[in-house]
Amino acid sequence: MPEFSPSLYADLERLNERPKPFEVYTARDLWTDEHTSQRMLAFHLDGEIDVSSRSTKFIEESVTWMAARFHLPEGRRVFDFGCGPGLYTSRLAQLGATVSGVDFSKRSLNYARKQAEQDGLEIDYHEADYLDLQIDGQFDLVTLVMYDFCALSPMQRSAMLERFGRILSPEGRVVLDVYSLAAFEQREESSIYEKNLLDGFWSPLPYYGFLNTFKYDQENVVLDKYTIIETDRSRQIYNWLQYFSVEALEDELPPAGLEIEEVLGDVAGQPFNSQRPEFAVVLKKS
Repeated sequence: MPEFSPSLYADLERLNERPKPFEVYTARDLWTDEHTSQRMLAFHLDGEIDVSSRSTKFIEESVTWMAARFHLPEGRRVFDFGCGPGLYTSRLAQLGATVSGVDFSKRSLNYARKQAEQDGLEIDYHEADYLDLQIDGQFDLVTLVMYDFCALSPMQRSAMLERFGRILSPEGRVVLDVYSLAAFEQREESSIYEKNLLDGFWSPLPYYGFLNTFKYDQENVVLDKYTIIETDRSRQIYNWLQYFSVEALEDELPPAGLEIEEVLGDVAGQPFNSQRPEFAVVLKKS
């Protein structure tokens, strides 16, 4: 029987540790790593799937709904948080809106800027963590889509909502989507171990991947904790998701001077259904 290092048990204990909700934040690592950012951009640009971004069909339906709902062809100012490679910003700019976007993926923004130049669009892109970006001016529409709000800790969400309230014009609106409690009920705790987990997503070199999924019933939070072990390094990526009821989301708004104007099924304007895995809200100033 092969012998193992006495520290192996301790290593496995650390690997399977359950952290406190939002105790560690590693979102930047996922989107800025040379290899994973390339894979994420490929997912963005695959218009047939809902990974990184929604499908092309959904995005076009969403932009059509936003244009009608918020009268965007009338030269309105729009700011897209987490804009990625510009799948929303470019379409909104083509309608005539004055558009800004922020993302901390250099690779995605390089694509977005190149695409805007090719299409003759003037879009104000910022390479930054949107939690830190200082923004001047007021905007008629602020968007945060693809459930980005769910990946933020309570403190981060509070700061984001305060920023939204500060940059929103008097008649402006915020649109964001979140995962619902119906989706939370479908999540289960699990532990998975696999060589080259997720088909080599985490590295171009051979690695061993561990995925621990932890569910926090009291907080309605799920953590997918990835541990990636290569020959010369190891790292952990924490993918947090907060799941919401309409009431829980509503409770977070008053300190930012915001309130819910409309509850929808998604950011393409579908009707709200509490049994669906997501819902969207339109926010306005209180």
